Amino acid sequence: MTEQRLARLTALTVVGLVALRLFVGAVTPLTFDEAYYWMWSKHLAGGYYDHPPMVAVVIRLGTLIAGDTEFGVRLVSILLGLPMSWAVFRSAEMLFDDRRVAATATVMFNATLMAAAGTTIVTPDAPLLVASSFVLYGLAKVLSTGRGAWWLGVGAAVGAALLSKYTAMFFGPVILIWLVAVPQLRHWLRSPWPYLGGLIALLMFAPVIVWNADHQWVSFIKQLGRARIESFRPGYLAELLPTQFALATPLVFVLGGYGLYALWRRGSGAPASRALLNATVWIITGYFAWHAFHARVEANWLSPIYPAFAIAAAVAVHRVDWRPLTRRVVAFCARWAAPTGVALFAIAAVQANTGLLTGFRRDATVRTVGVGVVQMAAEIEAVRARVGAGCVLADDYGNTAWLAFYLPKATCVAQRTQRMRWVNAPEPDPGLLSGKLLLVGETNAAELPDLKAAFARIEKVGEVVRRRGPLVIEVVELDLLEGARGEVLDRQPPPY
Repeated sequence: MTEQRLARLTALTVVGLVALRLFVGAVTPLTFDEAYYWMWSKHLAGGYYDHPPMVAVVIRLGTLIAGDTEFGVRLVSILLGLPMSWAVFRSAEMLFDDRRVAATATVMFNATLMAAAGTTIVTPDAPLLVASSFVLYGLAKVLSTGRGAWWLGVGAAVGAALLSKYTAMFFGPVILIWLVAVPQLRHWLRSPWPYLGGLIALLMFAPVIVWNADHQWVSFIKQLGRARIESFRPGYLAELLPTQFALATPLVFVLGGYGLYALWRRGSGAPASRALLNATVWIITGYFAWHAFHARVEANWLSPIYPAFAIAAAVAVHRVDWRPLTRRVVAFCARWAAPTGVALFAIAAVQANTGLLTGFRRDATVRTVGVGVVQMAAEIEAVRARVGAGCVLADDYGNTAWLAFYLPKATCVAQRTQRMRWVNAPEPDPGLLSGKLLLVGETNAAELPDLKAAFARIEKVGEVVRRRGPLVIEVVELDLLEGARGEVLDRQPPPY
């Protein structure tokens, strides 16, 4: 197969996978986090309680194009898979001077659930994945051209990553260790170019710093505070490997493991290229492995390693002369990795939307994906209209965000607690808060001491059941609140 045909086939494959994600994104209800970030997108700012602002910008762009729909919320995130794939292709091609490696790496990357689900479900990891791909591309450009100006592109990519998620801070140590570890690159430490790139990254990140300075550093404290060591619980380490095995998909995970071994031990490729991939994967993985000794590591936290990991998988396929048994394993994984990844993504989508594959029993998607929320919101709206409540209150950000998205758009919806989550949004109309309120929350609200002290009357006026098929996901109580004795909204600081 000619190089041009291989590139065209790779591009067509990526476009097909992006089209599949667009379909899944259009038919799958929002997760509560996506609805939460959608609310952020209505009030763009330099930062938010949980994360930097890039996810809100991505959603805002999509809804400007396709409206406040599931498709609109996810549109730009999914389409960013196209430039992301291009960056992985070009990075692999430059690092190993082999278009076969580039094509395979691009397809492997798109076959992972991290890339497929991670861009379909819009979280801060979606723009982080894209930015991480371009960080790798910029560093590959520095290596292949020797031109200092490319450090400015690296700085811009790192800045975009920092605007996506604080995990991008690891790119600093990755780049420094790469330059120190490779003798031919150490001259960059005496050049102004890398520092100018760092300045660009810092300037891009400055709005997040300013926002935190204006809001008691809440976002930094919440996220960077995760590094605190308060106990020794090594059991979390046992969760780390299986979750990455699933998100990488099993066959890509096997190939990536072989590839990393080859890059570390067998001299596959130029030393600087090998060192870049090793530094990217092992420094970030090493930190989170250490973190897992005292706290849970969520599977998506390792997303920045995935572009490099996919290239390592492609190296295992094309650049290593394995022994016969290993060669057969690698060949099998290479042949079936992409079909398996697509099948797993489709299975996950069907399961999240229907529960059919587990016989309508509970699974990990039940709570997070908003199946049944449209019907639940319609019932809540009917009760609100019947009792004449001016505003709908909820005690958690998930239900608050879902209701804001799925109730009629003019409806007043607010979270009663943790007001720091909504500091960028205007406060609810005091006139609406002073009248009748509908509380959507846990059962037996009338027995809660804080509510009894805050309102003269609390009356249960309904109950809503959220279902996925025959499965009851949750039962939500609706309570009418009247006669507020003071401040309706609890402004105590949220937990860090």
